[in-house]
Amino acid sequence: MGKYASDPAWFDIVPLPTDEGGTHPLAQIAYSADYAETMSYLRALMAANEFSPRALDLTEDLIDMNPAHYTVWLYRAQCLFALNSDLREELEWLSETALAHQKNYQIWHHRNLVVDRLGSCEGETGFVERMFERDAKNYHVWCYRQWLVRRFGLWEEGELEFTERMLGEDCVDHRWFVVNGREGKGMGVEDPGIRAREVRFAEEAIGKVAQNQSPWNYLRGIMRRSGRSLAELRGIAEQYASLERPDAVRSSFALDLLADILAEEEDGKEKAGRALDLLASRYDPIRKNYWAYRKHELGMGELKQAVTVMA
Repeated sequence: MGKYASDPAWFDIVPLPTDEGGTHPLAQIAYSADYAETMSYLRALMAANEFSPRALDLTEDLIDMNPAHYTVWLYRAQCLFALNSDLREELEWLSETALAHQKNYQIWHHRNLVVDRLGSCEGETGFVERMFERDAKNYHVWCYRQWLVRRFGLWEEGELEFTERMLGEDCVDHRWFVVNGREGKGMGVEDPGIRAREVRFAEEAIGKVAQNQSPWNYLRGIMRRSGRSLAELRGIAEQYASLERPDAVRSSFALDLLADILAEEEDGKEKAGRALDLLASRYDPIRKNYWAYRKHELGMGELKQAVTVMA
């Protein structure tokens, strides 16, 4: 007899076992006996629309067994709100659960629901930074951080400074959101002053690690968002990639950008082709076919070896 079947507190519940297709299911899932029993009691509670302290306890038991069960999380949220439970206490429990299961999306969706119901994000940005100390590239946590900024209007509450502290962990996506996430004409990098500041930010990031694709993409995004020409970035690109010094290219991403800039010039296609040849033969040969495609799009023919290109 299982844990719930032997507990007098559950004697009034008739469990609903999983129906996987009759007596001989085609592909029966090998649940543990404890998990199968606990789920059967959850189904019975859900069928009866019971939102009770024991239902909360049961969802916690199930989450310990399978923290990715989306339905269990949703039912737990319904129970919490129906019972007017202490949501701060829920957050404390949830924080420990999140630290133990860092890649679990359902945890962050549940936290979103709880904090939204609380109407306060007190302590949340600090907790998020604790999560980033363990994994600075956790996509679910970044999505949650962006939701916090939008939901509670944290645009001017130190988020730009936060991105600068996190620069070594490559968080330009979040900076882009903070700078450009607000709606309205002339906002973000459409504003000349903000655009100049963000270009400087990207330049400083490139100066620290030139072979980091993120700040180069950030520069491209600034130009695209503000309707500016990539040609404005030529000076930056040529600091790290010059066709006059093919042996001294410091960043393949700068060379890629330079190729795009040159391709837009009236007489620059030949030089753009030379940049693509360098990428294919020296600085990014693993994507040789891609650079060949780019050169074909320019009408420049086949790729050449770098030694021939600069002859």
